[in-house]
Parts: sequence; C-alpha cells; structure tokens
Amino acid sequence: MQTSLIHPTALISPEAHIAEGVRIGPFSVIDGPVSIAENCEIAGHALIRGRVTIACGTRIGWGSVIGADPQDLQFDPQTESGVEIGENNTLREYVTIHRGSQARGMTRIGAHNFLMTGVHLAHDVQMGDHNVLANNVLLAGHICVGDRCFLGGGSVFHQFIHIGDFAIAQGNAAISQDIPPYCMAHGNNLLAALNVIGLKRAGFSPEQRAEIKRAFRLLLEGNRQVALQQAELIAWSDSAKALVEAVKHPSRKGILTRTQSL
Repeated sequence: MQTSLIHPTALISPEAHIAEGVRIGPFSVIDGPVSIAENCEIAGHALIRGRVTIACGTRIGWGSVIGADPQDLQFDPQTESGVEIGENNTLREYVTIHRGSQARGMTRIGAHNFLMTGVHLAHDVQMGDHNVLANNVLLAGHICVGDRCFLGGGSVFHQFIHIGDFAIAQGNAAISQDIPPYCMAHGNNLLAALNVIGLKRAGFSPEQRAEIKRAFRLLLEGNRQVALQQAELIAWSDSAKALVEAVKHPSRKGILTRTQSL
C-alpha cells in the first residue's frame, strides 16, 4: 500500500483492503471491510463503509457516501449486505449509494458509468454499464438499469421499475413504470418515442432500427394483449426481441405506453 497517497487526516479501518496506487483525500473515512482496487481515487470527506468493493480505476467524488444503511423503516442494521462498484466509474460530488436491504443483498453498479453531482442510488439498485446520470437523479430501491442509458438532471424513479438499454429520461421526469429499451420518457410517466439518435450512434443498422420501430409501434401504441399475440408470430432479431421481452415481462409496476402515433 502506497501510504504516501493517503492523506494523513483520512481514517482507514484495519479491516479495509486498499490496493496500490489508491488516492484517498483529506478527512475521508474508510470504515469496515471495504475493498478498493488499484488506481482508484477517493476525494476528501467521502465516507465508504461496510461490505463495499470498488474495482480498479473508479473515482469517488468529494463528500460522497457509499454503503450507508437503506432508508427503509423496516431495515435491520445488523443485516449483512453491501455495495459492488465495477471498474472505471466516475461518481462526482455528494453521490450516495446505499447497501442492499436483504441478507447478502448487494447494490451493484457495472463499469464505465458516470454519476454526476448529487445522484442517489437506493438499496438494491442494479445498474449495467456505460450509463450517464445527470445531476440530482434519484433512483429508489430495487430499480434495474440496463446499459447506455441517459437519465436527465432532476429526474426521479419509483422503486422496482426497469429501465431498458439505450433508454433516455428527460430532465425532471417523474417515472413510476418501466421505460422500455431504446425509448425516451418525459414528464409524468409519458413515453415520447424511440431513441433514434442513440441507436444510430451505437451502430444499429438501418434494418435493425426499422425492426425495432416496427416492434415499438406494434407493442406500445395499441392493445397490449392483441399485440403480444401478434408478436409471437414474428421471428424477431435479437435487437428487437429485447423490446418484445421487456413488454412481455415488465416489472410489477407495469410499462410505459405511447398513446399517440409517431
């Protein structure tokens, strides 16, 4: 451990494992069996506590709190749970991530995510890779976020919902149902359209985009049960099938539906 990279005012638990090349800023607290891999950076006044693992290259911003107890009135503080953070994430100032609410439960973040200032991830959130959450995004407990999503500043999300791959939420949106893959949501549970620009940038072919649009129109603009029956008769590609499956198997909160045609 390169102690010269740890500020003398930082408090490090003897249970913690700090790899070489980790930088820890002034007045930060690393409390309990925390594991921080190579080349991570923990800014000043951060608190990381409990069963938290942070993979290499991740940066934790000033004043962030990782591993705190869930904000659940029925939570037992003696529960053993934690947080897992993948590699090369950037968590800016005052990000808060709470540990799982069930025994051995984990709040998980994949790799290469960018969480801007003031983002909150509640207990048991499961997040994929390459997502961008703008300032003050709030995710309630048990939310599942896919890959390459963009959630606009100040947007808020109800517990247990699913946010599909390549989804977008407008700033200040209030969402309490699933956002399907490839789709854009806004306002209060409103589904806007497909994230066409995002699909192009991600390298989806014209044929793939056309098929996804076909699935969107079939499944999210008409009678759901009839549409699902029709969808069963179509041999979808893997890309479009992701949208079909999200509609077939929504979370307990249901899925957003577009009521106006494109």
